[in-house]
Formats: sequence, structure tokens, C-alpha cells
Amino acid sequence: MKKFLLRFVAAVLVVYLGWTAWQAVSFKRYVSAPPPVDPRESFEIEGAYHVHTRFSDGRKDVGEIAEAARDAGLQFIILTDHGNPNTRALDAQGTVSGVQILAGSELSTNRGHLVAMGFKRPGPATTFSHEADAAAAEVAALGGITVIAHPYSKTRWSWGAASVYDGIEILNGDSAFKDDPARTLFLAPMFLLRPTAAILRLVRPPVDSLRKWDELLRRHPTLGFFSADAHLFYQAIFSVFRLHVLLDRPLSGSNEAAREEIFSALEEGRFFSAVDGAAEARGFRAERDGALLRVSTPFDFAHETVFFKDGREVRRADGPAAELVLESPGTYRVEVHLRGRTPLHSGVPWIISNAFAAER
Repeated sequence: MKKFLLRFVAAVLVVYLGWTAWQAVSFKRYVSAPPPVDPRESFEIEGAYHVHTRFSDGRKDVGEIAEAARDAGLQFIILTDHGNPNTRALDAQGTVSGVQILAGSELSTNRGHLVAMGFKRPGPATTFSHEADAAAAEVAALGGITVIAHPYSKTRWSWGAASVYDGIEILNGDSAFKDDPARTLFLAPMFLLRPTAAILRLVRPPVDSLRKWDELLRRHPTLGFFSADAHLFYQAIFSVFRLHVLLDRPLSGSNEAAREEIFSALEEGRFFSAVDGAAEARGFRAERDGALLRVSTPFDFAHETVFFKDGREVRRADGPAAELVLESPGTYRVEVHLRGRTPLHSGVPWIISNAFAAER
């Protein structure tokens, strides 16, 4: 019996390692042929939001993280170290290894964790309120925005009647690790071989976050973010979760001007979120043209565009372009889903746009 069990365990281990190696070797990230030249393409920059350093509970310093961002092809990252605010992270803003370093702070409030960013630096003795609604008002008074962090995992958010926050995280990289520790352990060998593929397999459909986002949108304009929430595995996470920011002109060479341009674009919703680790998302556009919502997806791999109105699916479309007539008042948004072979779960949106309001 003992020999049988040993042989059985050995056989299972061989199958497991073989499956892991095959998944790593066969992983394919979809990349399109370059689309036709568009002047706006120069103004699309990519970055990662929600990054922790050794200023709080991250595992690397700013210089090392900037190098990882550069190697992942990012133009900017947003530090969100824990603090009230974290002044050392604010001091680290600038250009490091060719990457624009921006900073906010992740605040611990009575409702949960709230990211504050884009605010004017408060006085040296100033701290934000522990009461979430008051903290959001204080950040807004300093010209910043607030984003509800990982609302359904880790430090969960307790909801109230007020709609005073500017955004909500839809996907969160750190939650992907922590929400399913057994699966994370199962995929551990894949992290050594192909960390991007392993992270993609951990991402689960954000059903609750999308439902809550749609609920918030019916009450108040709310931004949707894919959050890196990076504490380690920086380069791999930067390759997976990205913000694509759409600027009116090339990013300024001045650190202060670049900071203002990126945060202004985020505040105005001129960005989209994407799981770039599964497929290159550069070039996606969702734009309102009068009574039409036009979507461009110039990608030569299988994908599907899904239109939502007030949280309800109203249309699906294949191909590189799609339109939706805004026939009635409401809040509209777009998701794009991959339809080819990918480790990304079929219920996880590859791209999300921000919302478009048609007058009620």
C-alpha cells in the first residue's frame, strides 16, 4: 500500500508539473499588427495605479520599482503608500529611470481603505479625517480625487448613503493573490516560469464590483479603475493591470506639468483600464458623438464589445468597430472581452471604458 501511494503521489506530481510547464510554455499574449497612424496615438500613455513601496508595506524602493515599470513599458506609476498622507511618497515624485512617478496615499478610514491622489500637498501638520466622507471632502477641497480601494476583499468597504467618492476599483492585483490562497499556492511554480500567466489565472470575474459601480453611476459620476495594488512581483503586475491615459498633447517634460496633465485626465475620465497581460489594449477608443457612442477596437484577434446602460447589457458586437444609439437617458459604458485562447477567465472584462451620461 505504501509503495502504491508513493507511486500515485509521484504520478500526480509529474502530471501537475507537466501541466504547469505546458501552461507556461503555451501562454500567448495577443498583440495586433500596428493600426493605421493616428495623431492621437502619440498622446496615449500607459501606467499603473496603486503601487506600494518600502515607504509602507511594499517590498522594493522607488528606484527599483521605477526600473520595473520602465522594463514593463510604462510611462508613469502612481504610488499609494499607506499614510495620512504618506509624505515620503509625496517627496519621491518626479522622473526616475524615465518613468513619471506620481503619488497619493491610501487612507485607512472608518469605512475601509480610500485612495486619495492628485491633491495639493497639505500643510506639514495636516492629516485627513478618519471618517471616510469627511476625508473625501478634505481631499476634494485640495483639488484631489478619492477612489474606494478593493471594496469586496481584504479591508472591505462598508457602504453608506452618500456618494461623495470619485472612483471605485473594479479589479485589484493584490486581491487576486489573497482572495484564493489555495489557488495561489497551486500556481506557485508557474510564477517562476511565467508570472504573467499565473496572475491572469488568479483574476476572477469582478461581479460585485461591477454591480456596485453601476449602482453608483446611477447616483453620481464614478470612475472605474483596474488597480495594480503592487507590493511585490512589480514587473509582472505592471504588465497585467494598466491605465491608458488619453492626453490632449504629448506629456510635458516638466515634472509638475506632467503630474497635472495625468491627474487632470484621470479626474475627467479620459482613460480606460485594461488587462494588458492578456492582450495589448493600446488603441481602444470609446467616444460619444452626439447621440452615438462609437467604439474602436483595432485588434486582429477575437474579441467582443459589450454595451451597458444603467448596468444592463443592451448590445454585443464583434469586429474592430461598433456603435450604439443613445436612444434614451441613462448612463452607458463599454466592456471588451477576449474570445480567443487565454488564461483570463471568460467573465473578466479585458477592457473597461468610463461611463457616458445621456441626459435624463
